[in-house]
Amino acid sequence: KVLNLIDRLVNYKASVCLFIKNLCVPFDNNLAERDLRMIKVKTKVSGCFRSEEGAQEYLTIMSYIGTAHKHGINAFTAIREALLGNSDIIFN
Repeated sequence: KVLNLIDRLVNYKASVCLFIKNLCVPFDNNLAERDLRMIKVKTKVSGCFRSEEGAQEYLTIMSYIGTAHKHGINAFTAIREALLGNSDIIFN
């Protein structure tokens, strides 16, 4: 396993070290992992989603809230504005 990791690091050295040359590239992908972790927690707590439609609605809402958070907008404010018909506030 260690040799496989070393081989991958050698083969993908440019990609692994890209954050050193380009400061816009994050050091890790924890933000993406955190977004996915909420879905896993939701399914673990409730056991599963009751329907595919319910899962899609949950993911749409969580995606909207996540985008709002990444733009520095409070989740409550984003939801309130979406309900008032101003859902594109998170993109301004």
